[in-house]
Amino acid sequence: MKKVLSLVLAVAMLFAICALVGCGKKEDTVTAKVIEINLTDEEYAFGVDKNQPELLAKANAFIKQIKEDGTYAAICDKYFGDGTPTPVASAVRDDSKDQLVVATNAHFEPFEYTQGDKFLGIDIEIAAAFADYLGWELVIDDMDFDSVCLSVGQHKCDIAMAGLTVKPDREEHVTFTESYYTASQKIIVKSNDETFKDCKTAADVEAILKGLDKTKKIGVQNGTTGQFYSEGDADWGFDGFPVTTVGYKNGSLAVQDMLNGNIDYVIIDSAPAKFITESINELR
Repeated sequence: MKKVLSLVLAVAMLFAICALVGCGKKEDTVTAKVIEINLTDEEYAFGVDKNQPELLAKANAFIKQIKEDGTYAAICDKYFGDGTPTPVASAVRDDSKDQLVVATNAHFEPFEYTQGDKFLGIDIEIAAAFADYLGWELVIDDMDFDSVCLSVGQHKCDIAMAGLTVKPDREEHVTFTESYYTASQKIIVKSNDETFKDCKTAADVEAILKGLDKTKKIGVQNGTTGQFYSEGDADWGFDGFPVTTVGYKNGSLAVQDMLNGNIDYVIIDSAPAKFITESINELR
């Protein structure tokens, strides 16, 4: 009886301590939040092999068609609305067949990502529809983002589809199609970070960033606009900021490192920013 009474008292004490210190309360967990201010204006397009002008013409005709017939809107609804994403399988590369070989970086939700051995995302579903339009098989070549345009420029892939912003230096490797999506950069911070709480415009955010120093670290995905924005890039007209820019293979790793306390902020495209923060926050 004494043992049972002691156990009851111990449990009661544990609950009392938890009540006082917030033991196990999810609301005490630091999560990530997106500052809802567009920092840039960009256009996404597909990068086509310069040696395939006929593929470029077909790609532009295809983009025009799917925008007019509702296919593009239906695909976007699967990721921004109530639709259900459609997993896509890659064929095995075989140069004896008619195949559309797409270079991508499948760590950029909602434009391209993986589930098991299948690929999903806006770009992926557009790629699958484009392959059907051509009557070809679809081959998806997943690689680091900063290799995507280079692989097309070296004629290893036919087309780059990777949430790719039109940028002059990338035109050294590919020819861009007509734009299909307008994007912007946003900054991600910890949920308890109030640094940008009074900001109303991009200029407000940039004024704060310009006042920082090298002790502050901003995480970016390697080779993306976020990196150019943070470091500075003459082609874009970005002055950059006096911070330490830390590159990652993907945005998820950057946000996780921020939450682990290793960097201060993350700058990434707006749609991935939303998906990454929601996904990581659900796990915390």
